[in-house]
Amino acid sequence: QVQVVESGGGLVQAGGSLRLSCAASGRTTSRYAMGWFRQAPGKAREFVAAISGGRGSISYSNSVKGRFTISRDNAKNTVYLQMNSLKPDDTAVYYCAANQDYSTLGSAGTYWGQGTQVTVSS
Repeated sequence: QVQVVESGGGLVQAGGSLRLSCAASGRTTSRYAMGWFRQAPGKAREFVAAISGGRGSISYSNSVKGRFTISRDNAKNTVYLQMNSLKPDDTAVYYCAANQDYSTLGSAGTYWGQGTQVTVSS
């Protein structure tokens, strides 16, 4: 079993920055793919960013590319999401996810955190 716990959400003005953290525990999570998803009110959960275990391949959704940066510290079993140039459309609950398989992150076999609220005011 793997546990993931997010932190770092909050309220920020448009153009500001926030950094989310996700601490993973329970197994050799340094080998796990980890990522971030978000869900805005009335919308489906959507992919934001992911980083693989091992070589650390990274991917981003087009909506955040160039503004958000995902990184991981395997010594701390922690993944970060640095969010810059935030927009009101970024307002959502952000969920951390972990999966042994990068290709199925967000679906079968994914461990989810409880979510952290990010609110961007205009």
